[in-house]
Amino acid sequence: MKHTMDHAITLGFLLRFTLPSIIMMMVLSLYTFADGMLVSHFVGAEAFSAINVVYPLMSVVVALGTMFGTGTTAIVSRKLGEGDQKGANELFSFVIVVTMGIGAVFGAVTIALLPSLIKLLGANAALYPYCYQYAMPLLCFLPMSILQIQFQSLIVAAGKPQMGLCVTIISGITNMILDYVFMGVFHWGISGAAIATGIGFCIPAVFGLCYFRWNERAAFRLVRPVQNWRQLASAAANGASEMVSYLSESVTTFLFNITMMRLIGQQGVAAVAIVLYVDFMLVAMSLGYAMGVTPLISYNYGKQDADNIRKIFRMSLVLCVIMGVCMTAGTHWLGGGLAALFVSPKDPIYTLAVVGMGYYGFSYLCKGVNLFASALFTAFGNGRVSAFLSFLRTLIFLAGSILVMAALFGVTGVWCAAPVAELMALCVSVSCIVRYRRKYPYSVNYE
Repeated sequence: MKHTMDHAITLGFLLRFTLPSIIMMMVLSLYTFADGMLVSHFVGAEAFSAINVVYPLMSVVVALGTMFGTGTTAIVSRKLGEGDQKGANELFSFVIVVTMGIGAVFGAVTIALLPSLIKLLGANAALYPYCYQYAMPLLCFLPMSILQIQFQSLIVAAGKPQMGLCVTIISGITNMILDYVFMGVFHWGISGAAIATGIGFCIPAVFGLCYFRWNERAAFRLVRPVQNWRQLASAAANGASEMVSYLSESVTTFLFNITMMRLIGQQGVAAVAIVLYVDFMLVAMSLGYAMGVTPLISYNYGKQDADNIRKIFRMSLVLCVIMGVCMTAGTHWLGGGLAALFVSPKDPIYTLAVVGMGYYGFSYLCKGVNLFASALFTAFGNGRVSAFLSFLRTLIFLAGSILVMAALFGVTGVWCAAPVAELMALCVSVSCIVRYRRKYPYSVNYE
């Protein structure tokens, strides 16, 4: 049976194949955006700030799911391209079982240490109750959270991106409806938002388990797991860049929060939260494209189709640049309207957020290309280079820029940290692409 990815590469096919992943990530970001917006309106600005304080903790969960999801996707796609169906099934099944166990253990340990962790993340006396009320219910859904993140990538690898999109839309709509019901009708406060999010996680997680277990026509399936720690480690290493990216984001979010708390207090934390929520929504396009194109590159790499890979590479660079320009323009033209979804234009937080978006928005000119460069090396199974790029971009460059720019230019420096970091990361990404042009078939110089 011909696989969905076994297709001549044209711009139309590339857009059709990656568009469901792009829309899927945008839907995910939109319901996260709606989460924050509804919390801000139903509970208040302090509760909204609390979500941003807790975010570094929850991003560890996202990091684990993304690491195993993207790492397994690249290897499974390559095995399918090589014709190794049995190997794809066994690796996929073993990874799912192990990560469910990791999620359960991590959740139990985090719940036990939660009070201390919230204080460590910088919550003051006013924010602590909101942080606890949000994090505790959400941690109970942790295994499902890890699974749904993995299935976002794996359903694409199975050649069913449209199906993944439909499941994500259903999950997002359910989450937003329950947000309104739990907070606006039942008055459960910020805990209602966490429970709604957790239920939203369960929908793609349960669907993925059922689809891969009982659908005999799936490209790969859940079978009796065969213990293979070497391949598990290989999948984890291959997805390390994505894990590093999310873990680094938790550190940089923490730095954004404590820096703004020091400079201008809780209003600064709320403004940062608005900018980062908008960032998550906008960058979802680039993340979705990277997620969608990775299995396509891996599949053609397994088939040793250098011509297809070169076409994907060139078209991707052009698309990433176009998306970056559009996103930068969007933050300048629509920043005020986006900020007004969270706070009143009369609130000082509104002015802080709009100014922040104006500076922060220039980072999108480079961010899409940087994300694609990292995904490119993940697709080739080179987790070391991919992780190196992610580590530099999301931790070393951004964390360093926050500290240095804040010391030199205060609040304006904080907002400018992201564009400076992305520009430095772009230089490294380009140098790595040039360096490995003879090793991987994306260049005419490939040997």
